[in-house]
Amino acid sequence: MTEAPKPRRLTPKGRATRDRIIEAATELIARHGVAGTGIEDVRAAAGVSGSQLYHYFDGKQALIRAVITRQADSGLPRISALDSFEALRAWADAGIERQRENGCRSDCNLGALAGELSVSDEESRTDLADGFLRWKDLLLEGLRAMRDRGDLRADADLDELAFSLLAALQGGVLLSQTMLHVRPLEAAMNAALAYIHSFATSAR
Repeated sequence: MTEAPKPRRLTPKGRATRDRIIEAATELIARHGVAGTGIEDVRAAAGVSGSQLYHYFDGKQALIRAVITRQADSGLPRISALDSFEALRAWADAGIERQRENGCRSDCNLGALAGELSVSDEESRTDLADGFLRWKDLLLEGLRAMRDRGDLRADADLDELAFSLLAALQGGVLLSQTMLHVRPLEAAMNAALAYIHSFATSAR
């Protein structure tokens, strides 16, 4: 796996400029895709000079990797700790509501980036895989707390349950954005949550 370069130590002004560039790239990719977004487009949208842009990113690949990292950090709906049936339901509802609010239009999420980059760009694929695994680990952490508390049976395969939730979210979002209707995401999340509930202890 290729290691992402360590970020430079930035001043507050430098950090704000770098963030503005990443934000501009994220918005352009949401509208035009990675292939349809050029460095010059990002420069103009961010309102920076070419020398400023290349001070923070040595090319489009570095910028795309920064976008992937940003979306991995911010893209998973969080409702405090995902460590109860109620919190998981609230997390699912937040993801559904996000799609409803944006009219199920595509945005620059990890799933969209993976669809465009995972086959043709190995560095981006590994970054995307790392992002998805971080999301999966957040779910796994909550499920482990539920099992330790006695809400889930001891024989529950927590890795499988975490992947089922993540796959439901990603697959449901893809179908909803393709069909422009929130129902596929609702169905996928309801099915995944029902699967989680099937491992509830008798006390639950």
